[in-house]
Amino acid sequence: MKKYNVTGMSCAACSARVEKAVSALAGVESCSVNLLLSSMSVEGDASSDEVIGAVERAGYGASLVDVAESASSTKRPENVNNNSQKAEKRQMVIRLIASLILLIPLMYVSMGHVMWGFPLPTVLSENPIALALTELLLSALVMVINQRFFISGFRGAIHLSPNMDTLVSLGSGASFVYSVAVVFIMSAEALSGGHVEHYLHTLYFESAAMILALITVGKLLELIAKGRTTDAVRSLMELAPKEATVIRDGKEIVIPAEAVRVGELFVVRAGESIPADGVVVFGSGSVNEAALTGESLPVDKAVGDRVLSATVNTSGYMRCEATGVGAQTAISEVIRLVEDAQTTKAPISKVADRVSGIFVPAVLLVSIVTLSLWWIFGGDFSYALGRAISVLVISCPCALGLATPVAVMVGSGIGAKCGILYKSAEALELVGRAKVVALDKTGTLTLGEPRVTDVYPVGVSEGELLSYAASLESGSEHPLARAILSYAGDDFPRLDVSDFEPLVGAGVQAEVSGSLLVGGKHAYISTITEIPDAAEREHARLISEGKTAMLFVRDSELIGIIAVTDTPRPDAEAAVAELHSLGVKTVMITGDNRAAAEAVARGVGIDTVISDVMPGGKEEAVKKLSAEGRVIMVGDGINDSPAMTRADVGMAIGTGADIAIESADVVLVGSDLTDIPRAVRLGRRVLKTIHENLFWAFIYNAIGIPLAAGVFGLTLSPMFGAAAMSLSSFFVVMNALRLYTFKTDKTKKHEPVSAEVSAEAGEGKEIKNMKITLKIEGMMCPHCEARVKAALEAVEGVISAEVSHKSGSAEVEVSDGVTAEILTATVVAAGYKVI
Repeated sequence: MKKYNVTGMSCAACSARVEKAVSALAGVESCSVNLLLSSMSVEGDASSDEVIGAVERAGYGASLVDVAESASSTKRPENVNNNSQKAEKRQMVIRLIASLILLIPLMYVSMGHVMWGFPLPTVLSENPIALALTELLLSALVMVINQRFFISGFRGAIHLSPNMDTLVSLGSGASFVYSVAVVFIMSAEALSGGHVEHYLHTLYFESAAMILALITVGKLLELIAKGRTTDAVRSLMELAPKEATVIRDGKEIVIPAEAVRVGELFVVRAGESIPADGVVVFGSGSVNEAALTGESLPVDKAVGDRVLSATVNTSGYMRCEATGVGAQTAISEVIRLVEDAQTTKAPISKVADRVSGIFVPAVLLVSIVTLSLWWIFGGDFSYALGRAISVLVISCPCALGLATPVAVMVGSGIGAKCGILYKSAEALELVGRAKVVALDKTGTLTLGEPRVTDVYPVGVSEGELLSYAASLESGSEHPLARAILSYAGDDFPRLDVSDFEPLVGAGVQAEVSGSLLVGGKHAYISTITEIPDAAEREHARLISEGKTAMLFVRDSELIGIIAVTDTPRPDAEAAVAELHSLGVKTVMITGDNRAAAEAVARGVGIDTVISDVMPGGKEEAVKKLSAEGRVIMVGDGINDSPAMTRADVGMAIGTGADIAIESADVVLVGSDLTDIPRAVRLGRRVLKTIHENLFWAFIYNAIGIPLAAGVFGLTLSPMFGAAAMSLSSFFVVMNALRLYTFKTDKTKKHEPVSAEVSAEAGEGKEIKNMKITLKIEGMMCPHCEARVKAALEAVEGVISAEVSHKSGSAEVEVSDGVTAEILTATVVAAGYKVI
């Protein structure tokens, strides 16, 4: 896809004309013009010279955007556009001030003495010709100052692509030309001795000037409001640090951030922004990644962890190796995706685009008909001309053209700040229309990392079982083996292992401390030893809960069962509950067995489970779900890609495989499942705003044009028509800016402690004889419960502690002297996390 900057566009009719001209070229597959950014995206084989030529033949200018240059934060299209907007704003302010300096005396001499009885100089009050010539001179100067309307308007007319400037210039020009003609008539009658004072009431010089001034006011307000639509993207670009501290020749030197090279070591101290993507090779820190994920809580980083450009090291010292610089950084990718989304069009805008394409010619026709009918049936050409001019200047194609893109631009920018990247305007719209959210299980609803949940010893202690199991599995690379090793940690001694042998499809075996130890599935273990009834019942229970049970046999005797499962993400239940509150149906689609899938579904509240499906089956399942409404498919793996492509919207979590993110229409950068309902809510807000804007644009023109034409029996001055037109597009932009009230804060997703704690101990106050609840992450089994319980009850002032790994909580009864900070620190010291 190639991007171009387009110059000379002033309204939706202009962008429609450019889009039509380029789309007609052979080899152009798609073309999208963004009036707000004055940019154009073109896909296809057509050469840039052909595209630029088509734009120029349509009466506008175009230049190819250099991709390499746009990678630099100082040369991005938004920055170029922002600089041009500043220059345009400065010129517009100068034009407006100059116009007002001339307009004030013009309004005084043309209307002040008539409407308010203001005195006029004798030379004017006694000489109507001199008064008319004064008005002519002042209005002519205002027209010269605002000549851009005439240049743009008549250029569009010459190229058979009339635009808003054509309407304005025709309205103002017709008023001026007609008034000049009246001045000649006055002169002729004055020379013949006739009275000409009554002709002063038929002059439209003040209207000719006031129309231009009011349109300039409206354009200035619109330009200021438009500038705010790119605030979100601009704030992302401004996050990139200007300097970096790198190590060269063993010394620390400060260089411009863009000069950092891949493979180079850079240093980040507390309070500094990270200048490039990289990997920590020395030290540690706590990094605020809100710029990318929207999550305000810092993330701890240690050796081997990845760090991202534009994030901030809040504490610690890190030495990192650069892996991505310039356009290859994550923040640049985020900005690129947002830019691409802002240059696309939502399906809902198609009606407005079609109307914009014929709007100006239709208004010109209505104006001519209005003039003809009032002149024929009214007999007063001056009055008829006033109605025709009012029709020209009240009509506003801009409101129609801006209705959708301003909302999309603001919405996609807000999404980026939340860590939600919409790749297109269509994705933003379809997310807002979604009725069903389908989710993959492993790695999406769950952590994708098996963890030990149950330890059931038979004839040995729990510690002895874990010691044997960890020793045996130390020779395996299987995910279940890693789960057992992680759970056992360093708390249980490793025994001597020899003759390790994997049993394909069944398990593993080895000599452990002189005994033959076998670990594997129930189907295999039951063939080599007799399993006690109690152990059979325990195994059946674990399987019914969707867990994977591994049985361990020492010298042909069962010594225990260890259950492993892929646990749900901590935020999965909250995300599903919020989707339900939005009226969205939730469906789990997984290749896992029914028991495992339903166990996870029950835990997080999923409505429907579709299990035991292959990747092709996931695609077919999504196709069937489409009958219930728009479908979002959320996944993270390669096998999710077909289903994500089939869905109306494919949504990938940021830690997923690259191919999943490429096939996705929406990317959740922070891998936070509560971003799914947040994305739906934002999509609905944007869609609502678009509907409001389109309603206003259509209703304004549907009522305003007949009103100006005199259909309702009312007389509307051209000046009031111009004022209404200038404010209509401003209203549309300001309505879109209300989207900035959308809540992006994620810090309240999880309560760190119960309400009682926040009320009494939120500020470090002492809790007096209270029972409080801590939400704890990381407890997987009774062994964890015991560790947390022992740690809490060892705190002076804690009366008792009831801990449950199933609910992930601890109810602690405390007396005087115990604070929430003390309890939290105790749990953290025990190896767990208070969320």
